[in-house]
Amino acid sequence: MSLLPARPRAIEGTWIRHVPHRANLLGRSSTPSDGRWQRGGIIPALYLADTVATATAEWYRSLAEWGLSPQDHVPYDHHRWRVELELADLSDTERLHDVMLREPRPSRQTWPAYQRVGEQLWREGWAGLIAPSAAHPGSLIVCVFASAWPPAGCTPLDASTVKRIPPPPRGMAT
Repeated sequence: MSLLPARPRAIEGTWIRHVPHRANLLGRSSTPSDGRWQRGGIIPALYLADTVATATAEWYRSLAEWGLSPQDHVPYDHHRWRVELELADLSDTERLHDVMLREPRPSRQTWPAYQRVGEQLWREGWAGLIAPSAAHPGSLIVCVFASAWPPAGCTPLDASTVKRIPPPPRGMAT
């Protein structure tokens, strides 16, 4: 029985992963990292953005949070992934409120509440979730729980290199 009132949403399409330059298409860190929706020590995850602008906004958010300069982190790559999954739909304010969360803000300090929900969804058997981007309001991210690599329903397609610092996307929040 599900403890969280999450609804399923079928996701089919191409999503973007921001990675270090020349990272292997199937590459991942040897130590799973924490994200907004999970802790790496509990369950690794694959995070993807709905657009290049969203991936770029999330990159700027991460750099700002760590006090890092964009010029020290180019070039980098964007990997395109094909996703075909049924995910927990937390994609709008109403659905977030259903699981007792607010619209995400760009700060790691807000992560624990989201991690509790994400990890509960994983324990309940969800493949992952779709949610608003904290860095690019109006855009979406997916968090796919990754007990196997690559996660079922996720296929890496190709990579492109970004050689120059891109302009910050309109509406970005850091």
